[in-house]
Amino acid sequence: MILVYNLLSSVLPSDPAEQHSSGGGDDIMHHVLDHDILHLPTVLGVDLSISYHTLMMWIASALLLFFLTPLFRKRNIIPKGRFANSIEAIVEFLRQDIIYNYIGKEGKKFENYLLTVFFFILTNNLMGLVPGGAAATSDISVTVTLTLLTFSMVLGAGIAHHGFFGYWKGLIPGGVPGWLIPVLFPIEILGILAKHFALAMRLFANMTAGHITILALIGLVFTFNSYFIAPAPVIVAATIGVLEVLVAFLQAYIFTLLSGVFIGASVHQDH
Repeated sequence: MILVYNLLSSVLPSDPAEQHSSGGGDDIMHHVLDHDILHLPTVLGVDLSISYHTLMMWIASALLLFFLTPLFRKRNIIPKGRFANSIEAIVEFLRQDIIYNYIGKEGKKFENYLLTVFFFILTNNLMGLVPGGAAATSDISVTVTLTLLTFSMVLGAGIAHHGFFGYWKGLIPGGVPGWLIPVLFPIEILGILAKHFALAMRLFANMTAGHITILALIGLVFTFNSYFIAPAPVIVAATIGVLEVLVAFLQAYIFTLLSGVFIGASVHQDH
């Protein structure tokens, strides 16, 4: 995933040094956009430099491995500890509400992917609320990479279940006149691409908007440079910061939900 992200980053540059100029808005964007922290050479057109968002993804992955692996290393019917029970409750909720609800009995094959996506996105979202941290999910390259993974799962699930030609044939509703097929087929393809494009943009836009709003409110303190004005934006920013915790969970859930819906629609084309 990191290699795909680095490739997309080279196509969609987000180095604030290239876009920074004087002004309060640019100062805000300087803190939101990604930047390289370790410059490495470009190999086969892929920039291997380590960016701040890449570091945040590594930290998020390390935290997941550190906290979750020991909890479920031994298979117990009842998890031990409050934290393990909380994680088990979330996993069971995702299984029943998304995986088996939208995919059915075939959902067992996609449990690992969907659960990994949820916890990975959630951890990265929460990293943006840590002082000095950043939400890698506010980077369009990251959300596009995650969406490409979902898109590959959708195609793989459909082709594995219906066969290569059966999957593409199933995109066209039954009983459609032959002369209409050349018109409907491109529309169906565009519909699939549009849904996944919206999936990437939804996560990117929601995670970026919250951070920009908070930084803009805090920026008002320095803009007005007044002790009378300062409390209001700070209080509002703190309130939005609390809501950002809810948004972090909500956006991870929505991305996982839509991924499950798309996979389910690919497997059950007749529904």
